[in-house]
Amino acid sequence: QVTLMESGGGSVQTGGSLRLSCEASKYAVSVSDAVGWFRQAPGREREGVAMINSGGNLIYYADSVRGRFTISRDNAKKTVYLEMVSLKPEDAAMYYCATGFSWSGNWENPELYSCWGQGTQVTVSS
Repeated sequence: QVTLMESGGGSVQTGGSLRLSCEASKYAVSVSDAVGWFRQAPGREREGVAMINSGGNLIYYADSVRGRFTISRDNAKKTVYLEMVSLKPEDAAMYYCATGFSWSGNWENPELYSCWGQGTQVTVSS
């Protein structure tokens, strides 16, 4: 069972930057599957932000973050990153990483992921 832990969240002003990390537990075989980043703001559904496959050569972004967010991974460190720049107030949310994607549907569907971290909070003030 892979355990994921997010870190790097915080409070920034509009236009600021943050880098989130998603680290797999040391007891995991490897983060060998695709990893997705999701976010959920209060009162809203969880939405897909970005996803990267195991080899790092297949990457998806939500339209709302394309050009501002960059997902990457370091399999040796069992860590996936989400670099976020030009942050906007609407980016504020709890951010989660997830793995175990079933590849049976749209990468943005959270129900297709089997393992989730606890989340890290991102706050963006105007």
